[in-house]
Amino acid sequence: MFKKIEAIIREEKLDDVKEALQEIGIIGLNVSEVRGHGRQGGIVLNGRSGTYKVDLLPRVQLNIVLSEHNVEKTINKIIEASRTDQIGDGIIFVYPVEDVIRIRTGERGREALMYDGDIDSRKEKVKA
Repeated sequence: MFKKIEAIIREEKLDDVKEALQEIGIIGLNVSEVRGHGRQGGIVLNGRSGTYKVDLLPRVQLNIVLSEHNVEKTINKIIEASRTDQIGDGIIFVYPVEDVIRIRTGERGREALMYDGDIDSRKEKVKA
C-alpha cells in the first residue's frame, strides 16, 4: 500500500526539509506555494497607517507519495527539519493512495515510484 504525505510548512524551512528528506532517500516530491492560516488566524501588523490583520500567510506545501513502511521515518524527518517551536510551524496530512502509474513507461505500483538511490532501493541493497 502507498501513502501520500502532504506537509504544509514555513517557506524558510523548505531547503532544510528537502536536505533532510534527501539524506534518507526521499527523491521524488512536489512543492507548491500556498497561503493559509491555522489556529493562530494570521498575524497583526502595525504600520504608519494603523494596524491591520494578515490572515492568509505564505506557506509551502510538499506532496510525497511513498511506500507505507517509509511513512513514519519521513514524517519524523519533516518534523525535525521544519520545527521552530513557534505557532505556525505547519501541519502534515497522510492519505491512502490506491495506485501509482508512471505515464512514460506505464509502470504501476512500486515500480512506478522507484528511483535509483531512493529510500526503497537503499533498503534492497542492504538486504542483498
